[in-house]
Amino acid sequence: MAGAALLSGCALYQNLPLPRRADLAGQVSQLRTRLPAAPGEAPRTLPIDEPLAIDDIGLLAVLNDPDLRAERGTLDAARAGLLQASLLPNPSASVSFEPLLGGAGTSAWAASLTEDLRGVLMYHTQKKAARLQLQQVNADLLWQEWQVAQQARVLALDLYWGGLAVSLADRQLQLLDREAREVQAATRSGALDLIALAPLLAAKASAAQTAASLNLSQLQGWQQLDALLGLQPGVRFAIAPPKAAPLPANLESLIEQLPRRRPDLVALQLGYRSADESVRSAILGQFPALALGGAWEDDNGNVRNAGPAANFDLPIFDRNQGQVAQTRATRLQLHEQYQARLDAAVGAAKGLVTQIQRLAGDAREAERAAAAAEAQSRSARQAYAQDMLDQRSLADFQTTALQRRIEAIALERSLGEARITLTVDLGLGLPRTRIATAASSRTL
Repeated sequence: MAGAALLSGCALYQNLPLPRRADLAGQVSQLRTRLPAAPGEAPRTLPIDEPLAIDDIGLLAVLNDPDLRAERGTLDAARAGLLQASLLPNPSASVSFEPLLGGAGTSAWAASLTEDLRGVLMYHTQKKAARLQLQQVNADLLWQEWQVAQQARVLALDLYWGGLAVSLADRQLQLLDREAREVQAATRSGALDLIALAPLLAAKASAAQTAASLNLSQLQGWQQLDALLGLQPGVRFAIAPPKAAPLPANLESLIEQLPRRRPDLVALQLGYRSADESVRSAILGQFPALALGGAWEDDNGNVRNAGPAANFDLPIFDRNQGQVAQTRATRLQLHEQYQARLDAAVGAAKGLVTQIQRLAGDAREAERAAAAAEAQSRSARQAYAQDMLDQRSLADFQTTALQRRIEAIALERSLGEARITLTVDLGLGLPRTRIATAASSRTL
């Protein structure tokens, strides 16, 4: 019965076959959309009606990114480490029996039971270090979720503005192509010479190259976003216009709070505390291994003995000095890594604030230039309708207006990217707890 009771607590082997096919959704409606309930809040489902908001696309990426879901194994490994550290060392038992083979007397037997006291002394620090390591892994995974959300939001932003730029570049190419055909017809009739056609063909080639580059960037961006969302390549959906939120008024306070807001910094803090507990554990490990217990024996003369038993190492050569040095070096390394990461985080946040302010001014100037060029294009169209302007000049005004608008779009995109990066660095508008779900929780 005792053996059956011990076997009932043993783990059993369970087969876990590998998947035979890819698990990619064929449309947005097949993505995981349910957000787990945050503390004090009710669970909610992300809207998937098109067009999708950029922030919602970031959350969808967190819920569905295959690489991110695969990282949950690191959390399971950390939980297993905490479970192992929570177990006290097993006591040691020994039993011997010596049957009498000849002569007077009886059979002899001996038994002993001991417990390693050094393992008991180190139990608290080892368990605390494992618990801090589990919390560190959880914070690291939260930071990875933030990075995935940032990448998806930036990709969605680029695809929105890139789509507008592609439309303008195609219009510009159509204008130049139409003008080139008309000038070619004029050169064939003798109204114009080939000198007038050369710059036009060069401008058309440049516009074609720009349009091709923008279209390729759009294709690559969609492929990357589909991969983040766990969608099949080629899935397309509408993206809502981005909403530019003003910078918070308390930027300096938010930057000072980075050690408490940024999960990567919190993870390094937890890692440092875990390393500090490992140093304490290594120092306790300097004491010699000591096992105490009791021993019982009955020799072949039927003499019975019982009493305490002790087994210990003699710390002559190994006094755990190597482990102490290693744990101290690890703690120092984490100390310096945290300082470097904190310096980089604060410097990047302040640099982004300056960059956003500069880009905002440039975007306003570019918008005014684009509006002025578009006004000139409209005036040129009116002059052309009144036979006061030739078609080549009209095309120049139109292509200039389109180019100015493309430049304004590029600055708006850069400004949006900087704002998204700053919000992630400051921890604004992102879940404070992990929301990645297991593979079995897909809701259609």
